[in-house]
Amino acid sequence: MGGTLIVRLARLGIGGLSNCARPHYADPMTANNARLLALLAAIVAAAALRLVPHPPNFSPIDAMALFSAAYLGRRALAFFAPLAALLMSDAVLGFYDAMWVQYLTVALVVLIGWGALRQVSLVRVGGAAVASSVLFFLVTNFGTWALSGMYPQTLAGLAACYFAAIPFFQNTLAGDLFFSGLLFGGFALLERAVPTVRLRAPRPA
Repeated sequence: MGGTLIVRLARLGIGGLSNCARPHYADPMTANNARLLALLAAIVAAAALRLVPHPPNFSPIDAMALFSAAYLGRRALAFFAPLAALLMSDAVLGFYDAMWVQYLTVALVVLIGWGALRQVSLVRVGGAAVASSVLFFLVTNFGTWALSGMYPQTLAGLAACYFAAIPFFQNTLAGDLFFSGLLFGGFALLERAVPTVRLRAPRPA
């Protein structure tokens, strides 16, 4: 048996061995690392856009959470990446009361992305962006009513809080649609232009 194995290896030559200096799975692994770095860079860049002057509630926050959910998969990194990017931008802009409500909203938007963006398409991204806008409106304004002391703790006070926030909802929706288009569309163009960023599965050994 040993002799047969030696003969087979001799026929293959060193290039046929899977543990040579450059394994056949090295290139796909490098490509996947490049893709991950590109995804994380896009999320950080989106968060940095919060530092640019913009209309109230016209923000990339929900879009980067959806983007993270769609491309980073069902793992902790899909939550960590947008939350960490948000925290970095908040460190520059300044922290605020009850900021955990917004962070909770981002985590919930990741869940929306998991459910809606198993396959990325224009319709799915647009629908997820609208759903995220509605969720952001409901959760953050509920937090304002419950924690700010600006409104009476009654149903009438809650209704007044939501009513006062309606003018800002259009900016939230516009921002979610715009930045979702920017992130998803921009990354699709990057995948076409840069082969190492495209998703590749390692070949079987």
